[in-house]
Amino acid sequence: MAKTIVITGANRGLGLEFVRQYLKLDSPPQLIVATCRDPDKATELRELADSNASVYIYKLDTTDLDALPNFANRVDELVDENGLDVLINNAGAYLKVSLLEGSSDDLMENFKINAVAPFMLTRTLFSALRKATAKNDAHRPAVVNITSKMGSMDDNTSGGHYAYRTSKAALNMITKSMSVDLASSGIKAVAIHPGWVRTAMGGPNGLIDTIESVTNMIRVIGEVQTGKNKGLFLNYNGAEIKW
Repeated sequence: MAKTIVITGANRGLGLEFVRQYLKLDSPPQLIVATCRDPDKATELRELADSNASVYIYKLDTTDLDALPNFANRVDELVDENGLDVLINNAGAYLKVSLLEGSSDDLMENFKINAVAPFMLTRTLFSALRKATAKNDAHRPAVVNITSKMGSMDDNTSGGHYAYRTSKAALNMITKSMSVDLASSGIKAVAIHPGWVRTAMGGPNGLIDTIESVTNMIRVIGEVQTGKNKGLFLNYNGAEIKW
């Protein structure tokens, strides 16, 4: 199981639940770096950090590309020779753009948050991920990009949602390319759809809650780390989704 983890967007929703559920494992991680844009407002996350010495909270806006090198240096110092086992690119946004309404700025902003930021953060943390490959165990380091089925070409039968769909489709392609480029370094990359979850972004009509989504995703991440599969688009329960 992962010993060192970075989770972005950990102040609420899926990100916060990832922290909770990893801490509840029989063998919890030795280090969880949880990021959010405003730690002062992340009350529940701070409560978890106060009661668990393994949780470190860092202020990070993933779209602030100038801040990424300093963040990577902090992570390097924390993980030391152990390296980074799992990077969960969870931070995301949904901006409404329809065929006739919404701005090009919204399109670009959603693309920056949902696709560019995960790509740049992964690049910046590459050295920490690569150090984890030196450990002599069956778990390989993994980049986990939290995507959406709404980014699937095959699944799109209702149209609309241009900013969100295109940004997640871009993230899916980034994940696929990462899986190829990182393979020689012994690092996995996977895109996971968390399901339609009842969160602030998913709304109250979601089909599952954060606990069901995240507990399943943690299991799937472990299977990705120990298996041969890479570069897949997976549902939260492990089922493969068509691109």
